[in-house]
Amino acid sequence: MSKMTDISWDEFSALSLADKRPYLARPEGDGMPYHTLFAQQFDRELLERLCALANRIRFINKSKEGALYLKNVLAHKRAMLYFSQPSSRTFLSHLAACQILGITTGEVRDAATSSEFKGESREDSIRTFSSYFDMIIMRSPEQGLAEKMAWELSNSSRPIPILNAGSGKDQHPTQALLDIYTLIRSFEKKGGVDGRTVVFCGDLKRGRTVRSLSYLLTNFRDVKQIFVAPDELQVPGDVTAILREKGVKYEVAGDLKAAVKVADAVYMTRIQDEWDNAKGESAKIDTSRFKFGAEELALLGKDGVIMHPLPRRDEIAVCCDRDPRAMYWRQMRNGMWIRAALIASVFGFEKSIMDCGY
Repeated sequence: MSKMTDISWDEFSALSLADKRPYLARPEGDGMPYHTLFAQQFDRELLERLCALANRIRFINKSKEGALYLKNVLAHKRAMLYFSQPSSRTFLSHLAACQILGITTGEVRDAATSSEFKGESREDSIRTFSSYFDMIIMRSPEQGLAEKMAWELSNSSRPIPILNAGSGKDQHPTQALLDIYTLIRSFEKKGGVDGRTVVFCGDLKRGRTVRSLSYLLTNFRDVKQIFVAPDELQVPGDVTAILREKGVKYEVAGDLKAAVKVADAVYMTRIQDEWDNAKGESAKIDTSRFKFGAEELALLGKDGVIMHPLPRRDEIAVCCDRDPRAMYWRQMRNGMWIRAALIASVFGFEKSIMDCGY
């Protein structure tokens, strides 16, 4: 089995994402990740196992006795939530997932309240956290930081797992997991995810959720992806290159209404203007044709779903919220369950939860 201790950082960082996967797996060899860094770590078998575990956890948690059982599963573990980039849903979802499993948590959500304010590097801060906690769940504007620290900690005297809760403009693997979980649950009684058409709309250039979900969808058969955005915000070439390599049907388009007519799922995103190089850069882009409202709702099929990673601005009209096809609020709650499943599996409790008597 490949181990992080068998490879230098320069060698590891030079590998393709697919070739990095074996180094990030649990040493027990059950296929589950130890460090969770990117969507490419998950094939269809792992996705289905995690979704089944999430379903099991949410069922067990319905009774008081079951909830108390879950709270003892990881009561001996501690997790640091290190969020140096603003977040509410992702932070609270991971916090709630930890609470379901009985994990004691610590948090740093503002570098000004840590020794980084005194000039300490993020790398040293994370090494410090590893002295006190058994897992680090981190969200950072710095691309590649989670990956670098996974290697660093694996080669330290305290090799604890890193869970990437958002890394620069790069990846957001646990958001992609909850998105896939939402799609699987939405279509589980309607023929499944295979053969569906998924439309992505909005800021596809800088949206890391789109990058991660687009890859996970390649694990399903005959799923067509349509990318609808202004030219300035259209999906990057490295994403479509992966789709071509895997033989996935896709389309780059500029007409949302036409795409909605053939969509099974519409994944809306906001403008990611926090990444602007120049102030007000995104405001100059005409996004008026890339909003989902009453007209688009009327064009969507009766079994279609509307998704959004949130937060939203005005790209989905509030008139859509009461429609049963609007999944973004359920999508958010699904994140708590799939993240609980992932954390439980990282620590090796998949089988015991699946086999318990509740």
